[in-house]
Parts: sequence; C-alpha cells; structure tokens
Amino acid sequence: MKLNRHIIIDRDGVINHDSESYIKNPNEWNAIDGSLEAIKLLTDSNFNIYIATNQSGINRGLIKYSDFVDINVKMLNAISTAGGEIAAITYCPSHPDENSPNRKPNTGMFTNLASRFNFNLKDCYSIGDSPRDIEASVNSGCQPIAVKTGNGKLIEKNNTHKVKIFDNLLAAAKYII
Repeated sequence: MKLNRHIIIDRDGVINHDSESYIKNPNEWNAIDGSLEAIKLLTDSNFNIYIATNQSGINRGLIKYSDFVDINVKMLNAISTAGGEIAAITYCPSHPDENSPNRKPNTGMFTNLASRFNFNLKDCYSIGDSPRDIEASVNSGCQPIAVKTGNGKLIEKNNTHKVKIFDNLLAAAKYII
C-alpha cells in the first residue's frame, strides 16, 4: 500500500460513460475522456484508488455476473495501459428496494474498504456523479467531490452539501493533487 492517501471513486458516470439501460457487457464500457489520465495522475501522486459502485442491474437480472467481471477486467486493463492502478473494486448488486447497508447512499462499501485497507475515511476523498454518491461520502466522513459527467448535473442543480463540482474526473484529480 502507498502512503496514507486514499480516494474512493464511483465507476459509471465518473470513469466510464453511463447508460440508463446499464452497462451490460464489455462492449458497452467506454472511458470518459480524461478519466484514465486522471487515474494515472492520482496513481503517480501516491494515492490508493478504490472503486465503489452500485450495480443493481445484477440483481435485476439485466447484467450477468460474468459480464460484470469482464467489464471490470476491460476497465482495469485500460487503466493499467494508461499507467494507473486500482487497489480494489467493491460493488453492491442490491436493488434499491432491498435497503442494503452497502448500497450508496449507505456507507457499507466505504466502511468495508477503510477496514480492509486500514485507513480513516476522514482522510479520504470520494468522487461521484450522483446525489447518492455524495450522500455516501458525507455520511461516511469522506471529503466529497462531484463531477458533472454522468448524473452530475443533478448535484449542480441541488448542491445541498456545498461540495466542489468539477467538469470531469481529470479536473477533480488535478485539484486534489
């Protein structure tokens, strides 16, 4: 593990383009311009980078688990090719109605990462594109940052937590470092 610098990043809408019908297979995964460069920049700045992503499409029967794994493999290969590193990916397949403690805006994925990798969430940044990402960040004690990609315009319209909002992951990464 690197120095005590940690960041939790949402996947869909932050690293890759999102879809209302879900990212269901590797062919549908496409990086947002600058996101791979951002992860390299954070890696080069000694951040431990974690991905925490809600994936209810799995429990809804819209995404096969094997396809979810293949999507992440494609993403990790693209990140690695760009010179970035991801310490861990955590996900919650639960449907919103299940009220899972791990599904954002709940904090389970964040607290599990902090426990597993032995860091304090107060010393951790979190970047997301949706109100539930920001809620999870605030509720867990992270330093929240929003991006306008994905669903970020919703945060921009109703920024109740007064979080910093950037155009994309690259702009957010440049601010953090």
